[in-house]
Amino acid sequence: MPGLAPEAPLRLLVTGASGFVGRHLLPVLRRSFPRATLIATLRPSDNAGPEEIGLDADETVAFDLLQPDAMAPMLRTVRPDGLVHLAAKASVSASFADPMASWRANLLGTLALGEAVLDEAPDCRLVLASSAEVYGLSFRTPAPLDEGAPMRPANPYAASKAACDLAIGEMALRGLDAVRLRAFNHTGPGQSEDFVVASFARQIARVEQGLQAPELRVGALDRWRDFLDVRDVCIAYAAALRGPAGDAAASEPGLVLNLASGASRRIGDILDGLLSLSTARPQVEVEPARLRPTDLEYVAGDATRAHQMLGWVPVTPWDTTLNDVLEDWRRRVRQGLG
Repeated sequence: MPGLAPEAPLRLLVTGASGFVGRHLLPVLRRSFPRATLIATLRPSDNAGPEEIGLDADETVAFDLLQPDAMAPMLRTVRPDGLVHLAAKASVSASFADPMASWRANLLGTLALGEAVLDEAPDCRLVLASSAEVYGLSFRTPAPLDEGAPMRPANPYAASKAACDLAIGEMALRGLDAVRLRAFNHTGPGQSEDFVVASFARQIARVEQGLQAPELRVGALDRWRDFLDVRDVCIAYAAALRGPAGDAAASEPGLVLNLASGASRRIGDILDGLLSLSTARPQVEVEPARLRPTDLEYVAGDATRAHQMLGWVPVTPWDTTLNDVLEDWRRRVRQGLG
């Protein structure tokens, strides 16, 4: 019954498994569901097998958000009873450059996947990786937002994710067993330089190796964001597959839960924290191209319901997160990958 905690899944499908979050999620699922078969989707651009690209998966299957007609046949083959939908075009800056690409991949791909689950795997629980970006202009209030805050997206990526969120919520009314997790900013080792913490770390690592001038190009530093470690976010995805607890879950199809720390960090302070881990002392230059057309000064989330219903709280110390991100970029730069 949708909303009730399912049995531990035995065939787990992860879309976007070769991406930043997916690479962290697969080992968490391995530990959380040791009897389960882990099935990772591969993108058309993934030209190697799971071992070659470092995926902890038992099976792989081709998946392309831009090929909706292929989703039903794929699900008939895979037969999942648990699914975490991570695959998306996730860069806000890229969404401004090409809004339609975000809409095609994020909304149309998710619509097709959700309908295919309803038709081909009706007993499968779908955990949607939504985003706190859907709240957008609602963050103009200084208080941390809970799940009742209006969705007022302020960029094309956020709008496409809000539409996905609404679509999965509607499908839940038609029987889709779905949980929507709205994660706030998360970072960690393996993230691309398209995201702010990784961008800082990459530049610092390159300055340390003498590969760029002692200058850091940054966007707005006087902004506050609610950051999580990606590994804590992955623990929440695993918990959602097991099922939310309590009678409230049974009466709320398409359950929505925030994933947040509840505290915001100033972007400039994050940069200072990374620089404190380095001997580099570069000049910091604000680059106009890195500033967003629509930006918010303060973002914070209330994850009380995730704690109550999943038993989830973030546990990774922030200093550990920063150190791991910087060490990851140092390794990549030394290997010529950054």
